[in-house]
Amino acid sequence: MLVLVGAFVVLACVLGGFVLSHGQILALWQPYELLIIGGGAVGAFVSANPAKVVKAALRDAMGLLKGPKYSKQDYIDLLSMLYDLFSLMRKEGLLGIEEHIEDPQSSSLFSAYPRLLREHHLIEFTTDCLRLIVGGSMNPHELEQLLEVELETHHHEAMAPAMAVTKMADALPGFGIVAAVLGIVTTMSQLGDDTSRIGMHIAGALVGTFLGILLCYGFVGPLGAAMENRVQEDGRAFECVKIALLANLRGYNPKVAVEFARKSLSTHTRPGFQDLEDHLKASPRKATA
Repeated sequence: MLVLVGAFVVLACVLGGFVLSHGQILALWQPYELLIIGGGAVGAFVSANPAKVVKAALRDAMGLLKGPKYSKQDYIDLLSMLYDLFSLMRKEGLLGIEEHIEDPQSSSLFSAYPRLLREHHLIEFTTDCLRLIVGGSMNPHELEQLLEVELETHHHEAMAPAMAVTKMADALPGFGIVAAVLGIVTTMSQLGDDTSRIGMHIAGALVGTFLGILLCYGFVGPLGAAMENRVQEDGRAFECVKIALLANLRGYNPKVAVEFARKSLSTHTRPGFQDLEDHLKASPRKATA
């Protein structure tokens, strides 16, 4: 929602300042210039990116109108789920969680957290890591290297739509120049005919440059930056799982391992220590085989 607020502020200040300086607002209405700039940028965006990135960019841009993907309650549930897993591992050994990680959808442990169970990538990341712990004799250093590679790959894929939108924003001033040059061509072609409209054509051509720069720095560029920030914020859930798994593998008890993970969260989404403690005490343990 803040993206819309910011765009409104940009538009109001730019147009308001123009009108207050005795500019004619209708002089900026150049639909053909906008068609050249917007259509050219969108066409280049589609040509430069695979279909999955184009679809993901549209989805991520619309997702900015909603709140963050993970709320504070979601992180409380995530930490509680990890605590249940670690408690079961300590109580029944590694084989005690095997049936849960092989089929999370049917697991009584994972089913206790339906909101998280719908996050397929997060659950798959968690269960894949646990399979490595159960099936192999990996030490924490080896697992950490493997998780870093997987998180880097996931981050690169998640960041691709934001980077694509940012590159499109960088191209907008160039398309603004294209629109301006075409406007000058139109102006020059009329020098031998009706010269009374030359000033209007030159003004229209300059609007093309103005629109390209405004769309780049006022709208599309900030949109790409907001998408990038959202990816960074959503990726903290995966980082939280990684830290908790490594702490557990190093031999820390479940509460301490979960506390390591809690500390990795940003301050505005991190649940308080007492909040998490109260939640763990109030929730019935579903970590049963």
